[in-house]
Amino acid sequence: MADKLKEQYDKILRFCFYRVHNADVAEDLTQETFLRFLERPHYRIRGIDLRLLYTIAGNLCTDYFRGKQTAELTDDIPDSRDQEEEILTNTMLASAMKNLPSEDCEIILLRYVNEVPMKVLCSLYGVSRATMARRIRKILDLLKKNIVGEEAEHEPQLQKIYR
Repeated sequence: MADKLKEQYDKILRFCFYRVHNADVAEDLTQETFLRFLERPHYRIRGIDLRLLYTIAGNLCTDYFRGKQTAELTDDIPDSRDQEEEILTNTMLASAMKNLPSEDCEIILLRYVNEVPMKVLCSLYGVSRATMARRIRKILDLLKKNIVGEEAEHEPQLQKIYR
């Protein structure tokens, strides 16, 4: 069971970091998630349920913001000139993600960053597999549309960079 917990730790940490945008707080919330999971003997009997871990982590992140007056958001962008294209892509993706509802951003994070199985996502959001697949496709299409729009806006800047 310890190996399975270690496998899930990074995924829960990324999830918490996405929600709170602070590495130290995300680490604390992740540790608290696993402590609460292990405190309950009936959780351990059933084995590790990803849905349960994400539910605990989500509730802890929500509680964190209830107790905090202002959220500290930082945009850490590397300085290296060798990574201009990657920086522009990441910036455009971040900008496109900001235009999405928070639940849609969360679904994309869970599915593609944390590689949460579709079955677990469906269970978390209480929808069928087909509904979740359509929703993800719709979110990805919207992201693509937003990124293409961002590229058109930044075209003069791109030409300056590559001259």
